[in-house]
Amino acid sequence: MNMRSSRFAALLSALLVFHAVAEETTAPLGTYTAVERRHWAFQKRSTPDIPAFSDPADQAWVKNPVDAFVLARLKKAGLRPAPEADRRTLIRRVTFTLIGLPPTPEEVDAFLKDTSPQAWEKVIDRLLASPHYGERWGQHWLDVVRFAESDGFEYDTHRNGAWRFRDYAIQSFNADKPYDKFLMEQLAGDEIAPKEEPLRIASGLQRMGPLRKNAGNQEVASSRNEVLTEMTNVVGAAFLGVTLGCARCHDHKFDPIRQADYYRIQSYFSATHEKDIPLAPEAEQAAWEAKAKSIQEEIKTLKAELRGKVGDERLALEKKLEAATDRLPAPLPALYSVENDFKRVSPIHLLNRGEYNQPKEKVGARPLGVLLPDGAPERTALPENPRTKLAEWLIDPENPLTARVLANRIWHWQFGRGLVATPNDFGKMGLRPTHPELLDYLANQLIAGGWRMKPLHRLLLTSSTWRQSFESPVAAQATAADPENKLLWHWSRRRLEAEELRDSLLAVSGKLNPKAGGPSIIVPVDPELVNFLYKPSQWAITPNATEHDRRSVYLMAKRNLRLPMMETFDAPDLQISCARRESSTHAPQALELTNGDLASRMATALAQRLTAEAKGDRAKVVERAWLLATSRPPSTKERALALQYLNEGQPLREFALAVLNLNAFLYVD
Repeated sequence: MNMRSSRFAALLSALLVFHAVAEETTAPLGTYTAVERRHWAFQKRSTPDIPAFSDPADQAWVKNPVDAFVLARLKKAGLRPAPEADRRTLIRRVTFTLIGLPPTPEEVDAFLKDTSPQAWEKVIDRLLASPHYGERWGQHWLDVVRFAESDGFEYDTHRNGAWRFRDYAIQSFNADKPYDKFLMEQLAGDEIAPKEEPLRIASGLQRMGPLRKNAGNQEVASSRNEVLTEMTNVVGAAFLGVTLGCARCHDHKFDPIRQADYYRIQSYFSATHEKDIPLAPEAEQAAWEAKAKSIQEEIKTLKAELRGKVGDERLALEKKLEAATDRLPAPLPALYSVENDFKRVSPIHLLNRGEYNQPKEKVGARPLGVLLPDGAPERTALPENPRTKLAEWLIDPENPLTARVLANRIWHWQFGRGLVATPNDFGKMGLRPTHPELLDYLANQLIAGGWRMKPLHRLLLTSSTWRQSFESPVAAQATAADPENKLLWHWSRRRLEAEELRDSLLAVSGKLNPKAGGPSIIVPVDPELVNFLYKPSQWAITPNATEHDRRSVYLMAKRNLRLPMMETFDAPDLQISCARRESSTHAPQALELTNGDLASRMATALAQRLTAEAKGDRAKVVERAWLLATSRPPSTKERALALQYLNEGQPLREFALAVLNLNAFLYVD
């Protein structure tokens, strides 16, 4: 067969597969075929037997059930695991994994000297108890729920008080809040305890998505439809791990999710509306209202005049509306939240092609049909606390998706790749689990442990699997059989993520400000970037310069202006749920680390730190630099080259900059 005919055959095969899948999803409303129900992710979780081994070497390697499942899969493929990494490598790896910062030389030294059998467990417990743990793992969650503090689109208006959701997430991880409670608070905190500030903040999740402003009018049907779409889509992506949003315009082309399923989930949000809850005293609120009253009346009049206007006349009114909005007094402190308004329930219909102005039959609130028996009744009336009902279904132990999705996320964030490598897509177009029995075992353990994450951390971190070396004596054979390391025959090296890299530059140079929480920080950036904003005045730099050196999780998360360094090192764009960070390699990264403002400033600070700590001894300068940046002493060759460079009278700042560009600084083995 020639190349052309081969390509045609492949195309024809793909079309036939697509047609077959499409036929499977055209079952009548409310019924699902046996084929659809057989997909692994929709099956009830199994209770797998833990593999056993007779070989003494295998028995010695298996420290817990995680290892047993992994080793069984390796042996089936004719592979064997790599040896354990050395202690310096392990403490650097676990410190970045749990708190997103490099270990200090003193922490490394203490671990090396600890000869007790519990030395490793003590390191794990110390890091899990660190307030920095929540900063690192809270960032993971913020990626998933596409946290941002501005609306996006043209205006990109800032969101007063949205930073409190970030602090809520960090505090929840530090407290090891059970995930079922964490989920419930974010979906329905305002329904559960409307007078408790943390729960009102948590329910601000419903407002995290980008928001298109329409000449200041958020009551038009198209805007309301987009708001409801954002609320619905995050349920599928973050909690269920399915591409629910693909069923907005039609039945899902690949997964057994009907268009009716999409709008049934949306129905749970039909009474949900934004709500800013003032925190200022009543007198201060009254004073604000007095200043704003006449302007608000003007805004109301202008909005009324806008209806039906087009062309230049509309543009002129929009400019007047914008100018009036700018004259409003600065917003008072408020909780960025939502609440139910049953007087303004949006009727939920199937929408032809997802168009808000083409409604079809009306639907009520109901979970995904493929997880219910055929013919399950549809709600006709909205329940009193609709989002609470949705959350209760999500955290029901019988729901096959929620615990699997979280267990997979934890594995992904600890190993760099999930057992399901598509963490937001457990459907047919996502990848199948490499170790399905292990995934079910971990999901079962999560539920049995009260949905707490820290016990699962300990289980994974104490396994031999996690402690493997990057180097393997059978690397050539194993790479040929499993080039992507799906079977976990060694540790997969990874580059630091954008936040880890920035925070490490600050930590190694001695400039990191450990202050936690509070309003987000706006740091200086190139004025040309600021001028691209709709209103450059939105980028008001935080006046206290020491605040600029806080951890990256506390930087302003603005959709239309990402910091160049963060963007260069693959930070997400904040528009949609980020299931996994990409890790690209390209020339601008090298330029950023050799010529960028932050790298330059941190190199100067590191040089000053080395001068102070080594007291002019060049050998000590070299030793200390490597210990700070790489958690190990320099090799013989590295030491000789570094000393030669310094003995030639080269600037210490240039030496420091070179150290901050070492692969051993940028990567975790």
